[in-house]
Amino acid sequence: MSRTATISAIQQEYLAEAFRILQNQPPENPYVTTSALAERVGVSAPAVAAIVERLKKAGFVEHEPYKGMRLTPRGEYEALMNIRRHRLAEVFLVKVMGFGWHEVHDEADAIGSVITERLAARMEQMAGYPKRCPHGEPIPTADGKIARLNDMPLSDVEPPADLIVSRVSSHDAEMLKYLAKLNLIPEQRIQLLGKQPFSGPIRLRIGKGEQVIGHELASSIRVSLP
Repeated sequence: MSRTATISAIQQEYLAEAFRILQNQPPENPYVTTSALAERVGVSAPAVAAIVERLKKAGFVEHEPYKGMRLTPRGEYEALMNIRRHRLAEVFLVKVMGFGWHEVHDEADAIGSVITERLAARMEQMAGYPKRCPHGEPIPTADGKIARLNDMPLSDVEPPADLIVSRVSSHDAEMLKYLAKLNLIPEQRIQLLGKQPFSGPIRLRIGKGEQVIGHELASSIRVSLP
């Protein structure tokens, strides 16, 4: 499927954000509410409703009263192409240009919408055909496929457990710098040693050392079993 010429950058961004919301919902719920999308993109619900109406007329989404919008196959493809360019830009900035993983989100936002498919393919090649972005999120393929990850927030896991950091769900630069300092980065093996009740501190073994982190930080780290 080729990129639709009539879709605007802002419309594709809304589709991408809707897809990201869906990734954190159970597969049996394919709907995104206007309020959830408005909160995600940081604008008013009426402004989102206007964009959604245009997306509906163009055939990118379907809307069900009292449920929300659902991406059509065309809409999902456009969402994935937006996400692909953004995540490839992040990898390229880190692996090829030497940026830190805490520096690239806004830069990738700025250049992602103007990257052509040909340029994206060259960036993918130069970065070594990565499967995930620096934060661990899967990169969609050029034909619009994306891996669904089987991971969970670290804060939800009961100790003791041997785990692998899968991805970090945050763009906060200071948080990312702190996590890198602790070596809590994607593909790192860790051991969950214990956690206190009522959202208390969480004790980890990372490499040969032990660290204690808070519940809020742990909720941004998604892990999987080895």
